[in-house]
Amino acid sequence: MKKTLSIEGMSCGHCVQHVKTTLEGIDGISQVTVDLDSKSAEIEVSEDVSDAVIEAAISEAGYTLVSIG
Repeated sequence: MKKTLSIEGMSCGHCVQHVKTTLEGIDGISQVTVDLDSKSAEIEVSEDVSDAVIEAAISEAGYTLVSIG
């Protein structure tokens, strides 16, 4: 299933790569696309990955997950 994440705190290309690497490191997430201009990420995620796991990973990386849609 596809999800769109709204992420605050990204300010440069390094941030984009850091978020992309963080999300790709979660088992069950594939096809990660991060966009700095819209401060969002689109992911393909299996149903066994909870939103809490995604939020914790983003937070641990130093960013704020605003919403998951």
